[in-house]
Amino acid sequence: MTSRNIKKMPREGINKILIRGTNWIGDAIMTLPAVASIRATYPQAHIAMLVKPWVADIYKLFSDIDEIIIYENKFDNPVGVFRLAQKFKGEKFDLAILLQNAIEAAIIAVAAGIPLRAGYDSDARGLLLTHRVKRTQEIKNVHQIDYYLEMVKALGCVPVNREIHMETKINLLAARNILRKFITEETKKMIIGIAPGATYGPAKKWFPDRFAATADKLSEKFSAQVIIMGGKADGETAQEIRKLAHADLINLAGKTTLREAIYLISQCSLFISNDSGLMHIAGALNIPTIAIFGSTNPVTTAPAGNKSIIVRREVPCSPCLKKTCPTDFRCMKLISVEDVLPVAEKLIQNNQDRKT
Repeated sequence: MTSRNIKKMPREGINKILIRGTNWIGDAIMTLPAVASIRATYPQAHIAMLVKPWVADIYKLFSDIDEIIIYENKFDNPVGVFRLAQKFKGEKFDLAILLQNAIEAAIIAVAAGIPLRAGYDSDARGLLLTHRVKRTQEIKNVHQIDYYLEMVKALGCVPVNREIHMETKINLLAARNILRKFITEETKKMIIGIAPGATYGPAKKWFPDRFAATADKLSEKFSAQVIIMGGKADGETAQEIRKLAHADLINLAGKTTLREAIYLISQCSLFISNDSGLMHIAGALNIPTIAIFGSTNPVTTAPAGNKSIIVRREVPCSPCLKKTCPTDFRCMKLISVEDVLPVAEKLIQNNQDRKT
């Protein structure tokens, strides 16, 4: 898919690598195979990952890197960028691999004196890279897992499995302890998670009343405990769903850390979500997942896992990739509770059949 004329990164003499990770939870998960490819190519190297604090646990839990360096808010300005670069100068990194697309990542690597700098030639940063991969329209149209994998492959990294199996790295005892922390009643009820938020904007969000109605029907049919998950920004939506629902939903939006959210999702029998970071977590944990898509493109951002199903209505204006719908929001209005329920019931039944 990428050009054969791309300059390959050297295999020898690379003892210390800095990877600039992506900034969002879903993106971080979709980079995991690429990070695994880098590790497989340089098994003896010390690999450090520079990331925003809110995605750090993704790499801590699910990648084989040696060090996490937090990109703190104080570095989010021109002065901060150069201060961060100065900090790296004494670290003697041999190679920087930039998964993030921004020019700022390349500026940091150059200013830090890192001799080899590799990544996509995005954001007008091509001249700052010693090893660059052309970011073609073709590569922008593939799934994001393959987008990152193709980059490191073009740079000379060894092939790895693109499948993400985060469930294999979950500590079951820790997950059950976290579940007991948030669901204090001694219960063996099935746990169903719903994630009604979406960081990017309201165009990605299905309606609170439909989430509530779906939760009610599933709670009744399967005697399930439904938990609402999300960040602090989703608190108002979560509270609205809880008020609209007849079932006793547990609202955990904004009340968990990312690590706790991961463990909680790992204990769900079903997860229903908009296109969001939590959707990607559920898919990568191989939890039966319903992903509700409206304005965004499932070709490029569908959740991982073989138990994930997309619910979407084809409309001429979707995917528009806009934060706010400029017309009548038909891509979401056309998705009814009746579209989601049969899929949910089938996923639950299939999961129960596998366990018997």
